[in-house]
Amino acid sequence: MPITPLHMGPALLGKAALDRRFSLIAFGMAQILMDIEPLLGLLLHWPRLHGLSHTLLMAIPIGLLAAWLGKVLSPLLLARWRTELRAWKLGWLEDPLPSRAALVWGGLLGTFSHLLLDALMHGDMTPLWPFSMTNSLMGLLGYGAVEWLSLGAGVLGGGLWVWRRYRVRRQLP
Repeated sequence: MPITPLHMGPALLGKAALDRRFSLIAFGMAQILMDIEPLLGLLLHWPRLHGLSHTLLMAIPIGLLAAWLGKVLSPLLLARWRTELRAWKLGWLEDPLPSRAALVWGGLLGTFSHLLLDALMHGDMTPLWPFSMTNSLMGLLGYGAVEWLSLGAGVLGGGLWVWRRYRVRRQLP
């Protein structure tokens, strides 16, 4: 299914590990951009859903476009996020605007993780095109295992990120 929220599970783990050096917004933009082609394929009944957008060749330009969109949209999205956090008295979870490097990391890690997860589940992918017309990752893990790993990464990453912020707030070691 295109634009699945499960792709954001690894993003939360990345945020916990890299914190301000990683943009969740750019990562999310990458997920949406990567799945425009499969969404169009579903709507237009294409025989192959995961084509050019799901190749390493296109991962870099799509990731950089996601970084640019993240730069444009971050002020709006973070302003809304801050309003919600303050309403719930969770202002200590606020993030500053992401740096250029954080946006690029978010966009590129977004496209590469998307390729990896989708290659494990979708047989119509050729992630190494034009060098290979096969998908050697297909079936390495079952569909359910990929979903559970993504969900687990999200729960673990989200929990670690909140704990890290809490420790900084309370100045714990």
